[in-house]
Amino acid sequence: MKSGFIAIIGRPNAGKSTLINALLDEKIAITTSKAQTTRNAILGILNKDDLQIVFIDTPGIHEAKTALGSYMNKEAMSQAEGVDIIYYIVDGNKGLQNEDRSIIERLQKYEAPIFLLVNKIDELSPEQLIRRLSYAQENYDFAEIIPLSALNKENLDELLNTSIGYLKDNVQYYPEDVKTNVNLDFRIAEIIREKIITNMREEVPHLVAVRVEEIKEKTSKVFIEATIICNKDTHKGIIIGKNGSMLKKINDQASTDISKLFDNKKIVLSLFVRVEEDWLNSQKQLFNLGYFTGDKDE
Repeated sequence: MKSGFIAIIGRPNAGKSTLINALLDEKIAITTSKAQTTRNAILGILNKDDLQIVFIDTPGIHEAKTALGSYMNKEAMSQAEGVDIIYYIVDGNKGLQNEDRSIIERLQKYEAPIFLLVNKIDELSPEQLIRRLSYAQENYDFAEIIPLSALNKENLDELLNTSIGYLKDNVQYYPEDVKTNVNLDFRIAEIIREKIITNMREEVPHLVAVRVEEIKEKTSKVFIEATIICNKDTHKGIIIGKNGSMLKKINDQASTDISKLFDNKKIVLSLFVRVEEDWLNSQKQLFNLGYFTGDKDE
C-alpha cells in the first residue's frame, strides 16, 4: 500500500477546490468563479486499491486586509508543513506572476517536492501553453510541471500516477469510507455560503459568514436552522432582497444541494440574517465561526 499527504496551494481562483473535487469525483469543497471562496483547510481523502492520498485544499493566498484574511493566509501556508508533496496551482490564463515568486520561495523552506500545476489548459491555445511551461522551466526549480484542466478532469491520471512515485508511507490514515475531515454543520454552512457568493455582487459575499444553529433529522424531512452573518445593515437588506426574494433564492438553491447530504430527503431550511459589525476583525467572532484557532479575545 502507498499513502501520503498532498497540500494544494496557490493564489485565489486558481482552481484548488475544483481540483480536489475532481480528484475525488465528489463535491468536497465549494467552488465559485469568485476569488477567496475557500476559507478553511479541507481534507479530501482518495481511497483506491492499495492507495490512500489525503489532499489538503487551502484558502487562496492573497494580500490580507482583515483578521480573517490573515487567518486564511496562515491557514494555507501552515498546511505545507509535513506533507509529502506540495501542489502549487496557477491559473493558466495568467501563468506565474511576481506575486507567485515570494509564495514559492516560502514553500521551498519545507522539504516536500513542489509540483507546478498549470490549470485551465482548456482555455489556452497550444502556443500559450508552451510559453507558460517554458517560462516555468527556465525560471523555477519545480520537481514536476504538469498542465491540466481540473474542470474537465484532463490530465488528472498523469498527475496521480506521477504523485504516487513520490509517496513513501504505507499507512492507512483514515477508514476507507471517510472522504473528508469536516463535519456536517460545516458542509451545510459552506453550501449556504456558496449560494450567497454565487448570487451576490461586489464585496458582499466576502463580508458574510454562515453558522448552522440546529439540525433535526426526521423520517422523511430534515429541519435546519442557520444564521447568515454580515457586518452592515445595507448588506442585510441586499441578502434578504425585495420581499425576501434573494433569501428565498439562496434557500432554494442551498436546500437542493444539502438534500444530497441526507440521501435526498426533503430539506426544510430556515435562514436568518444577522448584523455583527466588524466580525472579520474580531478574534472572538472568528473563533466562534471556526476561522481562528488561537485564544479568543476578551
